[in-house]
Amino acid sequence: SLQKIALQFKATLENITNLRPLGEDFRWYLKMKCGNCGEISEKWQYIRLMDSVALKGGRGSASMVQKCKLCARENSIGRSGCDYWAEDNEKFKTIVEFECRGLEPVDFQPQAGFAAEGVESGTVFSDINLQEKDWTDYDEKAQESVGIFEVTHQFVKC
Repeated sequence: SLQKIALQFKATLENITNLRPLGEDFRWYLKMKCGNCGEISEKWQYIRLMDSVALKGGRGSASMVQKCKLCARENSIGRSGCDYWAEDNEKFKTIVEFECRGLEPVDFQPQAGFAAEGVESGTVFSDINLQEKDWTDYDEKAQESVGIFEVTHQFVKC
């Protein structure tokens, strides 16, 4: 049975908008839980939009298919997404939806690969790493500091 789970993202944006994961090779780092036995992965695993694995029995495809180490059940996960804008500042907003079959994401770690733009200048910042939950830079065109702070997340069943 297919379950949709949204990853909601919240941050404080300073002079920055259109924060988004960049490219089809962007890595969503997740910890997964098996819906069958409840085992949670110890390691961070990533899924990418560009990865496509055929599902058994001709049920389409997913971004990741894996067997649970404990119960050997085959589970899969797919995804679709949207961006985080200046007006979303300090609010939880869905940035990606995961289509889960027997796998549930229980933790998320933002890393490299985000991009954003200066609110006034449109200056593109294309290599933003949010692993520390804070990021700062300087917008030469607007002559002001820019930043993303207090990055947090939650999972919501759709």
